[in-house]
Amino acid sequence: MNRRHFIVSAAGLLVAGPVIAQTAPVMQVAKTPTCGCCTAWVERMVDNGFSVEVEDVAQEVLWAMKDGLGITADLSGCHTALIGDYFVEGHVPAREIQRMLIEAPDARGLTVPGMPMGSPGMGATGTGDPYEVLLVLNDGSTQVFASYA
Repeated sequence: MNRRHFIVSAAGLLVAGPVIAQTAPVMQVAKTPTCGCCTAWVERMVDNGFSVEVEDVAQEVLWAMKDGLGITADLSGCHTALIGDYFVEGHVPAREIQRMLIEAPDARGLTVPGMPMGSPGMGATGTGDPYEVLLVLNDGSTQVFASYA
């Protein structure tokens, strides 16, 4: 691949990012009705071009959903989303979801365990705790998908 072709291809990827989110499958989010940070995270997803359907459920229903998806307590966040063949657990940034959909890894989904300050929906982005986005593999193990300082 020559340099010119590489530069043109890379520029196309930069422009395609928002388009990819707009053409992604509908994201279905389950959350409890009183969770403000979940609502803020959903707003961030919509701002990034995702089509989102939200269902407010009782905490017991949400835990059962997590159990059914194989999301263990140590991987759990406060809301659970489904998009395409993947789950998205907790405050995962939109760009990592977009990346997962593009790369299509052989995995169950992404998670940001807990509720780290500075993650999408948890205060001003980039002003909180460092955190990692984990890719949950089919065997339940994880690997770091992205790190945020």
